[in-house]
Amino acid sequence: MLNLLGTIGANVLGLPGILGVALGMMTRNWMLGMAIGATVGAIETLVFAEFQLAQVNMLELLVSLLVGAAAGVLGSAIRIKGTTV
Repeated sequence: MLNLLGTIGANVLGLPGILGVALGMMTRNWMLGMAIGATVGAIETLVFAEFQLAQVNMLELLVSLLVGAAAGVLGSAIRIKGTTV
């Protein structure tokens, strides 16, 4: 359980979370923001696995994709709310 919580926390505070929000804020389309965030999450996992699919942990990949997608949607929501105020 601690491994899962550590993985989620590291992804929220790492590249998928921070860069996902930043790139999600570049668009008002939440689907595009989600796709950009998930792409950042997948690329981050592959970079730390040295682009070898045999070293990719599926739990880390799944968490990274979900956190990146959620961060991208959050960034898009920030952009939408900021433009309507």
